[in-house]
Amino acid sequence: MTAYPDLKLYIGGAWRKTSDSLPVLNPADENVIGAVPVASRADLDDALAAAKEGFKVWSRTSPRARGEIMLKAAALMRARIDEIAHAITLEHGKPFAQAQLEVIRGCEFFEWDAAEGQRTYGRVIPSEPGIKYVVMHQPIGMVAAFSPWNFPMSQPARKIAGALAAGCSIILKAAEETPAGALHIARALHDAGLPPGVFNLVFGIPAEISQYLIPQEQTRLIAFTGSTAVGKHLTRIAADHMKPVLMELGGHAPVIVCDDVDPVAAATASAIRKSRNTGQVCTSPTRFFVQKPIYEAFARTFAEKARSVVVGNGLDSATQMGPLANHRRIEAMETLVADARAKGARVLAGGERIGNRGYFFPVTVLADVPDEARAMREEPFGPLALISPVSSLDEAIEKANSLPFGLAAYAFTHSAGNADRIADGIEAGNVSINTLEASVAETPFGGVKDSGYGREGGAEGLAHYTVIKTVSHRMAI
Repeated sequence: MTAYPDLKLYIGGAWRKTSDSLPVLNPADENVIGAVPVASRADLDDALAAAKEGFKVWSRTSPRARGEIMLKAAALMRARIDEIAHAITLEHGKPFAQAQLEVIRGCEFFEWDAAEGQRTYGRVIPSEPGIKYVVMHQPIGMVAAFSPWNFPMSQPARKIAGALAAGCSIILKAAEETPAGALHIARALHDAGLPPGVFNLVFGIPAEISQYLIPQEQTRLIAFTGSTAVGKHLTRIAADHMKPVLMELGGHAPVIVCDDVDPVAAATASAIRKSRNTGQVCTSPTRFFVQKPIYEAFARTFAEKARSVVVGNGLDSATQMGPLANHRRIEAMETLVADARAKGARVLAGGERIGNRGYFFPVTVLADVPDEARAMREEPFGPLALISPVSSLDEAIEKANSLPFGLAAYAFTHSAGNADRIADGIEAGNVSINTLEASVAETPFGGVKDSGYGREGGAEGLAHYTVIKTVSHRMAI
């Protein structure tokens, strides 16, 4: 396998180093594997100037030509899948096979948006003779985007693909903890022939970069994925400068398990999904509301499957779940488990850190978790499964909707009636029934309530990178 990449900024079609840097750690052994450059104010000014010029070129490039460059970049990333996945596993810790799937998912965003960018249709509104009303969709301008650490490649890809397909230029501040995924996207776009300045990549002190980029006149949209607290903060800054936002924020996904399904099958699928990305997913299934007739069988099977998950270094082919991202996630898991246990929850599996080197924590199953436990109200963002019994579907829906979050929700049922009530009654942007997949490239993804504003993916997602212009044309004065 190749070594971890030499990290650089990408501004105006050129690579650059900086005098300041931050260490990148391997969460499996806590060793330093790289140094991510910290952008200065001058670097940001250069990125803004480059993006301004890049927008002039890219917005006037035909959608077909834009799509061809995006597809070429996607093909390059698919050809480099092992190299990219290896870097992701080193910096994030996820199993190599999962890192490969993340690369594929990121390429799918590019491929779908490249085609959809050619279908940003307008319309002609019927009118009286002698006048025509035309509605046009045009690229919004330069995008300031901020991506999180939990999916180093696919999360940046989602934002970059939408912006480029719409004809926008973009400055991306990717996560300093996991910078290699975005770096590889930049390399692919560069090698595919993307004009200079259309895509720019920076790293640094998050608060300083956001506070500088958002108020700039040429910044026309802020796209952010991350915590609700930070999203609200960035939205306030944007509001002060009348900038639209695209916010994909935190969640605390409920799972309703109806008594008409096989509890063993539902629990097995749930345990597998809970271990994905070590539970560090905003859509990770977390609060399980199980109808009483199948509750014990579901909880017992979930715990058995959780205990069988092989935790270790993501480069080991036997590993099924890697480490948490950092020591803060370990401390959060320990605090939430201790609080739930003190309030009466049963620990059926896991609950304690594995070893003392590397941020390893097992899939942890807590049963009979009371509503007042912190874990039931705060997003764990880790491998915690919280299982509670319910007497009815109405009770389950009420509990599912009891939090201010509404990103993803899931349900297991074979009843068309139950499915209809769940689809109508759950307050979430994404509801999945008999599957724990929350989104794919062609579907819109985003939340309600404190889980965000706007959509990424699908035709709806691409629309957020455009503005609507109405042209009224009278044939004679």
